[in-house]
Amino acid sequence: MDFQETGASSYWPLLDLNMKPRRRGDDQPSVSCKPDTNPSTAHNHDKQPSCTVRRSIRKKHSVCMVSDFFYPNMGGVESHIYQLSLCLIEKGHKVVIATHAYGDRCGIRYLTNGLKVYYLPLQVMYNQSTATTCFHSLPLLRCVFVRERVTVVHAHSSFSAMAHDALFHAKTMGLNTVFTDHSLFGFADLSSVLTNKLLTVSLCDTNHIVCVSYTSKENTVLRAALNPDIVSVIPNAVDPTDFTPDPSSRDGSKITIVVVSRLVYRKGIDLLGGIIPKLCARHPDLCFLIGGEGPKRIVLEEVREKYQLHDRVRLLGALNHKDVRDVLVQGHIFLNTSLTEAFCMAIVEGASCGLQVVSTRVGGIPEVLPDELVTLCEPTVSSLCAGLETVIARQRSGNVPSPAAVHHQVQTLYTWRNIAERTEKVYDQACRQPVLPLPARLQRLRNHCGAVAGSIFSFVAIIDFLFLLLLQWLHPNHLIDVALDASGPDNCWKRSFIRQKSKDSHSA
Repeated sequence: MDFQETGASSYWPLLDLNMKPRRRGDDQPSVSCKPDTNPSTAHNHDKQPSCTVRRSIRKKHSVCMVSDFFYPNMGGVESHIYQLSLCLIEKGHKVVIATHAYGDRCGIRYLTNGLKVYYLPLQVMYNQSTATTCFHSLPLLRCVFVRERVTVVHAHSSFSAMAHDALFHAKTMGLNTVFTDHSLFGFADLSSVLTNKLLTVSLCDTNHIVCVSYTSKENTVLRAALNPDIVSVIPNAVDPTDFTPDPSSRDGSKITIVVVSRLVYRKGIDLLGGIIPKLCARHPDLCFLIGGEGPKRIVLEEVREKYQLHDRVRLLGALNHKDVRDVLVQGHIFLNTSLTEAFCMAIVEGASCGLQVVSTRVGGIPEVLPDELVTLCEPTVSSLCAGLETVIARQRSGNVPSPAAVHHQVQTLYTWRNIAERTEKVYDQACRQPVLPLPARLQRLRNHCGAVAGSIFSFVAIIDFLFLLLLQWLHPNHLIDVALDASGPDNCWKRSFIRQKSKDSHSA
């Protein structure tokens, strides 16, 4: 499949005009080459020798982020992929993103700093996750991996079928793989059992796994029967410049509790429905500002109607990311009622805007903020009401730090540049590990996944390998156009921009 880059929307920020163009060969490491005898790596070095590079500087990677969840869809995974990609590009790596098409957004789009996004024409099955047969996505993903000369495939989210497909195909093609798990799962219900078995198959031969909290790491290691040594903990982060306090936006005549969340069961909306009437009855000057959309919105509408709280409970509906900060700064207290969370970015955003945070003590939430910035409660109506009463009393007495002081403390806790630096080390470690050849991979699947599932997915791996050989015969790698790099060390767009600026300055 040939991707057309014409008509793609793009936005380019100012570049460093003091940077001098580098000539080919400048600061290049010494290289020793030997013939490549591994057929599974033929997609990267078609009829070329493999090279062992002795570098005095850190290797720059060509990374493909893969997930069903990306913009224009909104959420924590989408924000994580976008912000991490920008910071990796800032550090000199090449990053592209592969996701499924969203409506008429299909093909290639360019985002800030040359971040290239492939919106692939894959059918969505449920909740923005694609349908999977494990084979239909191979031609498209192979084209992306070969075209962009990808060296690391980084998949995100256990809920993403496309992420699991990408891991499977990348191993068949001989690429190094990394997976980031953003969620917690149980062990008892049928959906968790099936998802955990799929995760076991996907991760048994993945080079490295990243979790967003230590609780998430423990959960993932148990679910997928992993060696803890190949699992790292790298948290999420927020951009503190996007979430700054503004006390003038608050209404001083009342206390406002802000909730920004998807209105679904696992976010504890039923708990919120029990909290609202109790606290409103005790505090006449208390109001709730709720942003988000979902099937549990009806619960909040029923509570508001039953207790006649239309003037004290505002339902804002779905929010654009750019509008979240404007909603947060109107409140005094940020409330999170989640029943399960691997890492709750919302409470960090609330604290960054200077709000007092009250949250349930579940999952990885106790690891996120220091004790002086968050009040943790059990996931019950009575416990959350008691925690909110304590914070409301402190708010009335003025015994709370200023929003600016809270923001100053939070802005140093989680930064995307620090997350990118730690992820960069994970890529280095993953690339030092060998990609299992097909016989060893089949043995790993049978030994690690059980007799039944191991045999089934060993057969699937063989079919995937044969399908790859067929595609390489029908459309050899050397016939696939190599894409121009919009990011990374060979960023020709940036060099062209600098040369044009230099020419303009000389002519002036």
